[in-house]
Amino acid sequence: MKISKYIKISSLLVLSGLAGCTKLTESYTTTIPASQAATVLTADLLLARAYNDIPGPFTGQSNVFSLEENSTDESLVPTRGGDWDDNGVWRVVHNHTWNADHQQVIDVFNGLNAMNFDATNVLGFNPSKTQAAEARVLRAIALYYLLDIYNQFPVRNPGDTLLNAPKVYFGVNACDFIIAELNAALPDLNPANKNTQIGPDACKFMLMKCYLNRGAYKNRAQPSFDDADLLQVITLGNQIISSNRYSYMPNYFGNFNYSNSSSTEGIFIYPGTPGQTVNNPGMNARWMMGFHYNEYTGQAPNAGWNGFSTTSDFYNSFSLGGTTNYSLADTSIDTRIGRRTTSDPTTTINSGIRPGFLVGQQYDQNGVALKDRKGNPLSFDPNIASTMIETGSNLEVTGIRVAKYVPDFSDPGGKYYSSNSGNSFMFFRYPEVVLMVAEAYMRPGANNNTNAGVALVSALRQARGASAITSLPLVNTSNVDDPNTLLAERGRELYFESVRRTDLIRFGVYLLPWQYKPSDDPKNLIFPVPNQALGVNPNLVQNPGY
Repeated sequence: MKISKYIKISSLLVLSGLAGCTKLTESYTTTIPASQAATVLTADLLLARAYNDIPGPFTGQSNVFSLEENSTDESLVPTRGGDWDDNGVWRVVHNHTWNADHQQVIDVFNGLNAMNFDATNVLGFNPSKTQAAEARVLRAIALYYLLDIYNQFPVRNPGDTLLNAPKVYFGVNACDFIIAELNAALPDLNPANKNTQIGPDACKFMLMKCYLNRGAYKNRAQPSFDDADLLQVITLGNQIISSNRYSYMPNYFGNFNYSNSSSTEGIFIYPGTPGQTVNNPGMNARWMMGFHYNEYTGQAPNAGWNGFSTTSDFYNSFSLGGTTNYSLADTSIDTRIGRRTTSDPTTTINSGIRPGFLVGQQYDQNGVALKDRKGNPLSFDPNIASTMIETGSNLEVTGIRVAKYVPDFSDPGGKYYSSNSGNSFMFFRYPEVVLMVAEAYMRPGANNNTNAGVALVSALRQARGASAITSLPLVNTSNVDDPNTLLAERGRELYFESVRRTDLIRFGVYLLPWQYKPSDDPKNLIFPVPNQALGVNPNLVQNPGY
């Protein structure tokens, strides 16, 4: 039995002001009136649905990930002949020339508001205190990303009349609403919850993100940092650190491989089960989006989609000296660049692919050099056309590829290669807690303790095989890819984890030029609200400049 169209779809439209609503069309075999819904639906079922909303906006290559990564120096998607053009939708995200009708802008708004609705729905069906707390945190996650991307979000609580458009919160007031929700939920969360469920540490993690970015949500063009907010970041973070529940993985890429559900860094994950497609997070998109079609022999010519790349300037920021060799030797600089040793069993069984940054000649599992579809050497070139439109003989090979998540290569045919992979989605990870605390210490103000912050960063670097440091500026306000900054350290640890745009804004450098993007308009600090959504909820307001 399915929820009736009246209860589910109409309420969702009124709640959120969803745009592009045709994608919500479903086939209904049975309907029930609202008066009987409580006898059919339970808080357990509705809470499970809210959890299962996570992959929609978060795990694929074209939703939150694209808006938060492709709009930065970390990621871009060149057009390769007839591939990856899609009427220029990928290029305009990197160039900051999007508009309110961009499909990714619409889809992210819809996906996050669906999660907003489903988490809110739990609260109207007599949940236990723990269930209600988990639902409120899940809703807070969706609201946080709506705030981060659109600077506003709608909220309708159970019992609110459907005749009125839902209230919309904006900017720092929206951030304060999320903080209040998280603080209200925290005491009722079960500390025994596994990291596949919301527990106290996941709630504290979200509180830290809110407090750290609160000043940016107050004024994105000139972020400021209140001492009280930074003290909260330090206090909450040190509670997590001192709990000793988490530790750095000996292999950085063990956080993202097919057995990453056992990672000692995972605070909150969405689980993947090998061979299971239902409710699978679909992390295969994260390797297929960059792999060449012939990258893995067992799946060629469908091993990848040959799209996503990173900039050479970002790659070079892994070296504190600012120079790399684009070779296997770069691993000695920082293992987060990629494991290059064939003795690594999690990455080279039946494949020559190592996780991390793929540059230069690519090989199969036997060390034989791979070729592209035209028979030329499959050697990834760091240089990308200034227009991001590739032509000619280099069509398939330009751009350094990023393979942070990698599949299980233990089966030669790639049995768990696609949507049935076992990789879990690493949503909240312990090193980000450490880096947030370090940043709060290093920012000027009453809580300033630069030495403590640098010590935390240095310990993390050493755990990743990088050199120790004794000093580190926060940011170079004229160069986003200066390797000798805390911003760069966050990039080295958290690349391709959907945090870079937020970081660049908070550090005050999002409007600077970087490779393939000139200086741009302050309006681009916020994405536009989809045009269709404005007609559904009159309380939504289009952002300035759109």
